[in-house]
Amino acid sequence: MTANEPFLLAMAQAPGAPSPLVQLLPIALVMGIFFFLVVMPMRKRQQKVQSFQTGLKAGDKIITSGGIYGTITKVDEHTLQLQIANNVRIDVARNAIVGYQGQPPVADNP
Repeated sequence: MTANEPFLLAMAQAPGAPSPLVQLLPIALVMGIFFFLVVMPMRKRQQKVQSFQTGLKAGDKIITSGGIYGTITKVDEHTLQLQIANNVRIDVARNAIVGYQGQPPVADNP
């Protein structure tokens, strides 16, 4: 008996034991459930928010994540200019816009 034989015997599959593929099936099943319950809804929400933010245009009445109401006066690639009062304009990040005034937010917090 060599020094490697006990190790090789321990690596051998015991008679009547399920195959390694059957043992990995529950793990794959849990990963699949996780994907459909967590990842898919998150992707849909992200696509909805992104399409809303790319569709913003001058004249839209919006609300920011900080609760500021305003009307878009200028649209840049990453920022928007909002008029929040007469002769008062601020620049905000496009990501800070959560919805239109008087409507529920585009993507509710989970």
